Amino acid sequence: MNRWWPVRGLAVSIALLVTSCTTQAGAGPDGAGARPHSPLPGSSRPADRLPVGVSFDQSVRRLADGAPVRVSVLTVAQGADADVEAGHGGAVATTATVRELARRAGAAAAVNGTYFDTDSLLYKGDPLGLYVSRGALLSESVGERTTLVLPGPGLRPYITELRSSTSVTSSDGASAVVDGTDRTPGRILGCGGVGGDRLASTGAKTVAPLPGQVCVDPDEIVDFPAQWGVATPAAGPGSVEVRLDARSVVTGVHSPSGGRVPAAGRTLVGTGSGAAWLRRHATPGRTLTVASRLTDAEGRQVDLSHASLLGAGPALVRSGRAWINTTANGVSAAAARTRSPRTVAGIRPDGTLLLVVLDGRRPGVSEGASLAEAAAVLLSLGAEDAMNLDGGGSSTMVVLDRVRNSPTDPGKTADTRQRKVSNAIVVVPRRDR
Repeated sequence: MNRWWPVRGLAVSIALLVTSCTTQAGAGPDGAGARPHSPLPGSSRPADRLPVGVSFDQSVRRLADGAPVRVSVLTVAQGADADVEAGHGGAVATTATVRELARRAGAAAAVNGTYFDTDSLLYKGDPLGLYVSRGALLSESVGERTTLVLPGPGLRPYITELRSSTSVTSSDGASAVVDGTDRTPGRILGCGGVGGDRLASTGAKTVAPLPGQVCVDPDEIVDFPAQWGVATPAAGPGSVEVRLDARSVVTGVHSPSGGRVPAAGRTLVGTGSGAAWLRRHATPGRTLTVASRLTDAEGRQVDLSHASLLGAGPALVRSGRAWINTTANGVSAAAARTRSPRTVAGIRPDGTLLLVVLDGRRPGVSEGASLAEAAAVLLSLGAEDAMNLDGGGSSTMVVLDRVRNSPTDPGKTADTRQRKVSNAIVVVPRRDR
């Protein structure tokens, strides 16, 4: 479910009939047994058992009209012998299956994470909206979408609405706004940029998030940290690319853009007035400092030091009640009502993190859930706060190297049915256990 549709907000309160049957924690689509594998280079083999404080359960529930939905629940207690963080492949710009991402991280379990740019021909892994991994901002926010915050080892996760802002300052004292991070300059899928955006379809100016639509902006600076991992986009004649080393010193400037990001540094790509700013202030030997800031609706700043953040939405539960903020997250009434496969995250009052996948598109077996029904499931599991993550064909849960749900990427079957996604939430056993 990688597109969003704007509509009025929705606040609901619903009831769900409870479990009709329960499967063993080891059951699931790959229940015939985990197959051996070789870890990816530089990765660790996943644990052969779940860490203390982490559990997995799967059940079939009946919705209010009797329709079945299979619910896979991964529970991570506050203080569990595991770290929960965001993980992506060898490059932010590329995709991988959830199982591959779990293996790469040496994770005992994982679920899919944010929405991503499936429309891009070259950079399908580009996250749509806020994405932070291990303290590094790797994709800017779109408006103030709902975000899962994983602050770091031992700290309580939480859900809120966040906005990012990034700037660049030259050692000559000049500063400029950085419009985006890790995306094609001038192309803003979902709109909601920092200014100067126009709808590609009509040319109308807009600063509002418009999920599912494309905006353009000819005057931008876009940041590409080393995690981007592939060549930067060719932004056309007149574009400028600046290479920075690990100390943020300018080591080279070339035009047009399109080149490798330094392994320990970053590049900045400018178009239009952004290119002109870089020509004036990013001469070799100068220092360019890129700084990012994340704030919530009350203006409070979020510490990024060790955090992972995944923006998606909408919210499903807030303060123990069903609360679905469709307007802020660009979800239409039709999309909210549709029963689909969904991946959702919840947090209990004691800080326990719930990662939940609801299978769908299997008539008579597992019908999926609307947003209201997903909220009811999270409430029944004791969630105080909850939110929607990417879903549809992306919804995948891997536990102990086995796919435990039934992904539904169209046209795929058996083990190949996993969709390649941008990133995942990975549960990694503590190394000192």
